[in-house]
Amino acid sequence: MGSQPPQPLPTPATQLGRDGLAAILTRPEHAVVAIDFDGTLAEIVADPEQARAHPDAVPALAALAPHVASVAVVTGRPAGVAVRYGGFAGVAGLEHLVVLGHYGAERWDAVTGTVHTPAPHPGVAAARAELPGVLDAHGAWRGTWIEEKGQAVAVHTRRAQDPQAAFDALRTPLADLAAHHGLVLEPGRLVLELRPPGMDKGVALSAYIREVGAESVLYVGDDLGDLPAIAAVEKLRSDGMPGLLVAADTVIAELAERADLLLTGPASVTTFLRTLAAHM
Repeated sequence: MGSQPPQPLPTPATQLGRDGLAAILTRPEHAVVAIDFDGTLAEIVADPEQARAHPDAVPALAALAPHVASVAVVTGRPAGVAVRYGGFAGVAGLEHLVVLGHYGAERWDAVTGTVHTPAPHPGVAAARAELPGVLDAHGAWRGTWIEEKGQAVAVHTRRAQDPQAAFDALRTPLADLAAHHGLVLEPGRLVLELRPPGMDKGVALSAYIREVGAESVLYVGDDLGDLPAIAAVEKLRSDGMPGLLVAADTVIAELAERADLLLTGPASVTTFLRTLAAHM
């Protein structure tokens, strides 16, 4: 008996998405597959330190990576943290995986196992020192949690009594604090991150695609921080490069509206990636 044919791939809702998928399948060796981590390869959890890649994520990536020009995990986390929480190091098939951490400011290459990190922005330490007072002044200390990220600092409101109210109350004061110290505020799903300017997932993705010399691109994300990457792929498509945009879920309305294909969380993403590999 021959092997069973692969499961069918979902059909993108847009013509641009269908063209992007066709280009990736026709010449996979010239495609970059770029994927967010939290909410995409790993479930969103109340304590970010407990986040881990879905059990099927690494096998799916390892099945896909040998067929394409490159697989890159693009994340707001420090690159080394994403590697540990993802279990990406030393995996057969992922010898050339790249993790672009801190929105591309950091980079880990599986081929060397090393992280390249810029010098820390002085504003991060200054803002971190003031954060407890800002949270207390706005009545948001209880239930919020400060995450140290090295090149950035983040405030999570997921554990607050009213997480969305705490998020909304802190957005303006934390934006002011970030601006005072030469930083930018990056809002996410019940998290507000203060980080240095000049780098986002779109900048990182565009630079990496140029470096690889890719002819097509797939991007999968789920949060506000992924919108610059979405915009970068849209720009590449307007310049003639085929691309497929996938939303890992529909929580962020703008991302879902701009995506060609909608999935339903990390389990759905890993199934899609494994099915994509089977069609190559």
